[in-house]
Amino acid sequence: MVNNYRIEQDSMGSKEIPASVYYGIQTLRATENFPISGIKPLATYVDACILIKKATAIANRELGCINQDISQAIVQAADEILEGSLRDQFVVDVYQAGAGTSHHMNVNEVLANRALEILGEEKGNYKRVSPNDHVNYGQSTNDVIPTAIRIGALLALDQTLYPALDKAIASVQQKAEEFQDIVKSGRTHMQDAVPVRLGEGFKAWSQILMEHKRRIEAAAQDLYQLGLGGSATGTGLNTHPNYRHRVAELLAESIGKPLQPAPHLMAAMQSMSPFVSVSGSLRNLAQDLVKISHDLRLMDSGPQTGFKEIQLPAVQPGSSIMPGKYNPVMAEMTSMVCFQVMGYDTAIAFAAQAGQLELNVMMPLIAYDLIHSIEILGNTIDSLSKRCLAGITARRDRCLAYAEGSLALVTALNTHIGYLKAAEVAKKSLETDKSIRAIVLEEGLMDENQLAAVLDLEKMSNLPESNN
Repeated sequence: MVNNYRIEQDSMGSKEIPASVYYGIQTLRATENFPISGIKPLATYVDACILIKKATAIANRELGCINQDISQAIVQAADEILEGSLRDQFVVDVYQAGAGTSHHMNVNEVLANRALEILGEEKGNYKRVSPNDHVNYGQSTNDVIPTAIRIGALLALDQTLYPALDKAIASVQQKAEEFQDIVKSGRTHMQDAVPVRLGEGFKAWSQILMEHKRRIEAAAQDLYQLGLGGSATGTGLNTHPNYRHRVAELLAESIGKPLQPAPHLMAAMQSMSPFVSVSGSLRNLAQDLVKISHDLRLMDSGPQTGFKEIQLPAVQPGSSIMPGKYNPVMAEMTSMVCFQVMGYDTAIAFAAQAGQLELNVMMPLIAYDLIHSIEILGNTIDSLSKRCLAGITARRDRCLAYAEGSLALVTALNTHIGYLKAAEVAKKSLETDKSIRAIVLEEGLMDENQLAAVLDLEKMSNLPESNN
């Protein structure tokens, strides 16, 4: 140590490292090389990397590859970080060295220096605990980072997205039951259409969200196969023959998923297709969420000059100049997040095809965009459920007025007076502002009892039994 610095050396030379920090020389070089966005690694991604390092330290100790005291110190350091300590030590920008080497070494150095402290040594004494020779024993950025993306995505799905989707599904199902007896005008092409039940619209949304969750879960199964153990190029150089199996078992225990070594380690390291598949399923969900959020805004539009068939909860004032104005801000926010997820999906697709030979060097971008997509979608859906969906109320009278005044009611007359005659009735109703009922009776096309039975809004808006 020299004053407030320690001297560290790598293959390119030596540098002064602030004595207080736990990262080392390679991390410092990365911070100097990549002052790009100020965006640091996501906490979930750090968790994934630390879980991998903990599992590898245990496996390598069991297999006799590193000493027990070093392994135990690395494991203790990993547990401390997983519990929340040293989080400010992961400092490398998202946009960094290809494949994620800079972030990977940041993780290795922090664990090594904390392990040294646990063993009573000074930080930087890498002869006792080395970031490369001990923390990274039998590993490479090239197999650790794609594994970390898998683990991070699985953690984010379980911790954030799936619970939020379950909550949203429950919220819209409750509203479906609450609004099932309310008849409203259907709309196609933004024009009047035959009547529907307000509750059935919410039931449709719940079905859509359930199907999206199923698709995401199916895509996520490809994340269970790990390339960890492939080392630099998938050949397993410098690893114990049983290492890849044991480390997969340990990681499976830690996150509660049926993880296993990939059938071909080189393939698992080269192809980003599992991440593209999961990202595509997220984009698919985002597209329907945009549609739902736009529907909510339309149905709540007004209060005097729009549809105003439903009332979304007012959560904050809506204007800096117009008093008493409230906006559908939760639905607006939802659309913005979904657009970001769609953008991330495009970036992931470009990055996934940009690998060459034995490595895809665009993995840092994929890691951030995929995990961030999962987390912001989950947080968005959770907020939408709590601050919007759960508090929606219906404007029953307005819904019924639109349904009764819709020209599309004439559709029910087709099988009784014919399509062309029904079209004439609709045209005359629009020109004279008379109701369809009045015109049909005036022209003697049907008697009152027939017409009442045909234009029964309750029957017209019922779905077939198989859809209920």
